[in-house]
Amino acid sequence: MLLAVNTFAEGREVLVSRGELVEIGGSFRIPDVVRKAGARLREVGTTNRTRAADFRAALTAQTGLVLKVHPSNFRVVGFTEAPRLDELVEIARAAGLPLVEDLGSGLLEPLPGELAAEPVVGASLAAGVDAVTMSGDKLVGGPQAGLVVGRAAAIDAMRRNPLYRAVRVDKMTIAALEAVLVEHEAGRASQTVPVLQMLSTPAAAVERRAHAFAGRLRESLPALAIEVVTADSAVGGGAAPTVGLPTAVVAIAGDVARWTSALRAGEPAVVARLAGERLLLDLRTVPEADETALLAAIRSACGR
Repeated sequence: MLLAVNTFAEGREVLVSRGELVEIGGSFRIPDVVRKAGARLREVGTTNRTRAADFRAALTAQTGLVLKVHPSNFRVVGFTEAPRLDELVEIARAAGLPLVEDLGSGLLEPLPGELAAEPVVGASLAAGVDAVTMSGDKLVGGPQAGLVVGRAAAIDAMRRNPLYRAVRVDKMTIAALEAVLVEHEAGRASQTVPVLQMLSTPAAAVERRAHAFAGRLRESLPALAIEVVTADSAVGGGAAPTVGLPTAVVAIAGDVARWTSALRAGEPAVVARLAGERLLLDLRTVPEADETALLAAIRSACGR
């Protein structure tokens, strides 16, 4: 986003809805990024309701860019309104301005079930957005990097910017990214990219693994109260903040404060969830090949 704003709006104004002035991890804020890119932020509309007419009214000779930001790690609900993407495309084109959309998590293919509402990069490009910025990790599932895709003219302009050389990634990052994108292109990502595999696993499959794992735990730690209970998995990665994935967790009751400390300090380290006086293990986030190592870690931490 820093590169895009600097390329298209250095010394000029960037229009952003007030409801999209987000802060991401590490306390990085959209207003700060815009300022560091050498542009001036022009807030449009209100926190909960912004209309297409608000963007039209905000256009001036100083406007350099229309910026749309997906609120990937929060939601404003209730009395809300936001302009449709096609409306912003029409406004930007009529004014001869580029439209950049930041999609944060960079979803490349639709997610299943209740996660289907998460916006997909291809849909934004098809709607006419000039450039989409996103992360190389998160829902793409690759290395940490900043990515931009879009129309040739927009990408070429950003590539010619001297700032591009300062922020470009190295060859190892590109190699790792290519390996992940090959899986997406081949249609295998939901089976081979860990984050997408976790998100795509049905709750029934997780429940079957949970019951089997709980049985192994009871054999190893017969003195502990161990059961399988229903719960939700948080998506994380700056996506679907209000959606919980139905799952089944292995719950162990007891001295959870001591256990969690021992698990974190173990090898391998295990970070579990806590609910009251119970330790919760969500196997959705554990590859089957790691179950034996997890069992040994729990036996060591909880069996003392």
